[in-house]
Amino acid sequence: MSLRKAYFLIFLVLIVDQLSKIYVKTNFVLGEEVVIADWFRIHFIENEGMAWGTKIPGEYGKLILTVFRIFAVVGIGWWLSDSVKKRHSNYLIAAIALIFAGAAGNIIDSVFYGVIFDDSTHNLATIFSPVPYGTWFHGLVVDMFYFPIWEGELPSWLPIFGGKHFAFFNAIFNVADVAISTGVGILLVFNKRAFPKH
Repeated sequence: MSLRKAYFLIFLVLIVDQLSKIYVKTNFVLGEEVVIADWFRIHFIENEGMAWGTKIPGEYGKLILTVFRIFAVVGIGWWLSDSVKKRHSNYLIAAIALIFAGAAGNIIDSVFYGVIFDDSTHNLATIFSPVPYGTWFHGLVVDMFYFPIWEGELPSWLPIFGGKHFAFFNAIFNVADVAISTGVGILLVFNKRAFPKH
C-alpha cells in the first residue's frame, strides 16, 4: 500500500469520525439517547478520553493523557512511514493507518473541543461558542455508539457475579475507537500476513 492510500484511509476515518461527533454534540443533550433497535442506540456521553471513562487522577491527569497521546501518534506516524518505505505487508500498513486515524480523531476532541464548544449538560452545544466549556488540551471525547446486546440479572449460582445486574455490551464508543480496534484486530487475526517471515 502506498503512503498516499494510507493518507486517504486516515483522512476518510477522520472525516467520518469528526462529522459524527460534531453532529451528536450539536444535536443531542448530554445523556440523550435515540433507540435505533433493541440492540443498537445512539447515546451521547463525554469522557476524559480513556476506555470506559477511566481517568488519570490529579489536576494534570487530562493534560498528561493528551500529551502522551500526541507523542504516541507521532511514533505511530513514523512507524507508518517506515513500513511504507520498507514495503511491508498491506495488512500491516492498513492496520497502522487505522490506529493512527483513531488516535488522531480522539486527540482532536481532547485538544480542541474544550475551546470551540460550549457545555452540553442542559442545552445543545454550539460550535465556536464565545463561552467554551474548557481550555486547550482539556476537551472531552464524544462517544455515541451503544450496543446493549443483552442486559439482565445473572443467575445466582454463578460465582462472584451471580445475582448481579449485567449488560453485554456496555461500552459506548465512537468511530475513532472502531478504527483503533479494527487496526489492532487486523494485527491479531492476520498476524502472519502482517508480519510475514522472509
